[in-house]
Amino acid sequence: MLALNVNNEYARLRAVLFGTAQSNGKIPSAENCYDPSSLAHVLAGTYPTETAMQQEMSSVMAVFQKYDVTVFRPNIIENCNQIFARDIAFVIDDKFIKSNILPDRADEYQALETLLAQLNSDHIIELPEDCHVEGGDVILCDDYIFIGVYSGSDYPDYITARTNLNAAKAIQELFPQKNVKTFELRKSNSNSLENALHLDCCFQPLGLGKALVHDRGFLNAEDYEWVLNYFGKENVFEATAKEMSQMNCNVFSISDDVVISEQNFTRLNSWLVANGFTVEEVPYAEISKQGGLLRCSTLPLKRD
Repeated sequence: MLALNVNNEYARLRAVLFGTAQSNGKIPSAENCYDPSSLAHVLAGTYPTETAMQQEMSSVMAVFQKYDVTVFRPNIIENCNQIFARDIAFVIDDKFIKSNILPDRADEYQALETLLAQLNSDHIIELPEDCHVEGGDVILCDDYIFIGVYSGSDYPDYITARTNLNAAKAIQELFPQKNVKTFELRKSNSNSLENALHLDCCFQPLGLGKALVHDRGFLNAEDYEWVLNYFGKENVFEATAKEMSQMNCNVFSISDDVVISEQNFTRLNSWLVANGFTVEEVPYAEISKQGGLLRCSTLPLKRD
């Protein structure tokens, strides 16, 4: 049995589920795109190739091997995009919680059967059907569970609205000892500069008391101010709209002072080094064209 344990985003990583780009399927049509970034690249003819994405994921695998991290992969579904493992489930403490994701992606959870067989079935949780949630909207910070939501009456109109208040309430009931704090996210189906697909697209706590954030990802200015006050403005990297759309906030922590980041994030990576981090730079720009990056494609199972 695999003993699950995740309480924050940056404790030393021991085991992770990492997505796959094998048999990724054909380029989607514009009407079948789930996010504005994918849509833009489909229309521009610059959507990433399967070969390029596999090469990028191999570079991340090499980092996991370097740090002796146990890596699980989903079973391959023919012609299915299974890169973004974070969407389909998430771990809080010792519980594995199944996401209620877009119906078109339900098969991706079934591909986890090899992993699920190694978990205590009593620790696998399925939320009620009216609780919409994806793992990218759930960020752990020790006593806090931060959850990105959209609660507008036009929720059904946004393919980019993935998590609702019902899910936040259910998670608070499951973990009464934690403080669940919700953040309203800005949504757009067509403009990646105005869309925080998930909370981890505009905010992420790091080790060493640092955090990454983009102000306009939050619908309410007071939420952004809360983040600055909580971490201290001097400890926060403030991403621009372009940097947010390129996924600068979506790096992935191996430990409190080791971060995997995209090699082209020059401003961010320089800031990380200046603030005491070891940065493992990898190529991930092709995968980023689909509106996700390193945190999106990883699902931590065990941290120290």
